[in-house]
Amino acid sequence: MTDTTRKPILILGGTGKTGRRIAERLTARDIPVRIGSRNGTPSFDWLDRETWDPALEGVGAAYISYYPDIAVPGAAETVEAFARLAVERGIRRLVLLSGRGEPEAQRAEEMVKASGADWTILRCSWFSQNFSEGFLVESILEGEVALPVGAVGEPFIDADDIADVAAAVLTGPGHAGQLYELTGPRLLSFADAVAEIGRATGRDIGYRRISHAEFTETVAAHNLPPEFAWLLNELFTEVLDGRNAMLADGVQRALGRQPKDFSAYATETAASRIWSN
Repeated sequence: MTDTTRKPILILGGTGKTGRRIAERLTARDIPVRIGSRNGTPSFDWLDRETWDPALEGVGAAYISYYPDIAVPGAAETVEAFARLAVERGIRRLVLLSGRGEPEAQRAEEMVKASGADWTILRCSWFSQNFSEGFLVESILEGEVALPVGAVGEPFIDADDIADVAAAVLTGPGHAGQLYELTGPRLLSFADAVAEIGRATGRDIGYRRISHAEFTETVAAHNLPPEFAWLLNELFTEVLDGRNAMLADGVQRALGRQPKDFSAYATETAASRIWSN
């Protein structure tokens, strides 16, 4: 057994979409976990660097998920500072959750690489779970998803696949220095994805392309924190422009199997009744 599985593994964002799934997988294998969140013990807050040292104390590896998102301005510098502190404290095994086609995310990747850590990058496409554990749930329940995105294809990745890769990378050999670009097995437009959710639920759920101005008004009406409003506009006006309309083989390389298809995600999630009124 390696040192990283004898000592606790710090999971930043440990209550989020990927973090809690990673924690579940490691705990099921009796690997000690430390949840890095404001409500964790000890508490961890990206905005309060005084919390970083206590969270790193005695851990063997760290999973870095930046809040609210690695695409926001200033994220790269903050991630760099954390990675360098971790290495100074003798924690070399760092796994970074990154995003495809996001300049700030790619800057953060380079900074982690330069930190002296035994790094692994998980560069992910759009999460399937954004439809069930994010801001789109309300729209699906209302029967129409309206976004400023046309027919561009996105290889939606399942958060369970990300967690499987992260758990393998954090605890096994052979992953240091690897960039795993994680995508699903096929391209779907947002309209395609919504149609699959409709079929899985047996409901009539529509998709409507709206203008960026309409989308900005919609976001403003939800009174989201400024960084979330900025992030949504950035994703839908910049990143979803076709630059990510290609498949990658990160899941296959890391796990030796195919990633989960969106239809399987839609069927499993529909069974949970999250999309049922």
